Amino acid sequence: MLTALDHVQLAVPPGSEDLLRAYYVDLLGMTEIPKPPVLAARGGCWFRAGTVHLHLGVEAAFRPALQAHPGLRVTDIEAYAERLEAGGAPVTWDHDLPGHRRFYSQDPVGNRLEFLEPVP
Repeated sequence: MLTALDHVQLAVPPGSEDLLRAYYVDLLGMTEIPKPPVLAARGGCWFRAGTVHLHLGVEAAFRPALQAHPGLRVTDIEAYAERLEAGGAPVTWDHDLPGHRRFYSQDPVGNRLEFLEPVP
């Protein structure tokens, strides 16, 4: 029986960890969590915000997925979008999901991210 989603992993190119730390920590407000030493040797980095865990794993032949993405729930979505745009991250609003406000953006290596907030 499934009980929870533990984490989502996104692929990233080799050597992009510092660029991604700046984005996920400084811009998104996540906290980097240490990888176990045997896994840290492979590169990449892990981040957390509350119960949300994102793992970024190095893939030698990296190319960002065109459709696959994590959906990240936020509060005060307008301010969050402004924060991303001010940090140089593109924001594309999508009004097609009933009961939600949402937009898509990309991390510095092109991974697609969905940000959404339920509308009461």
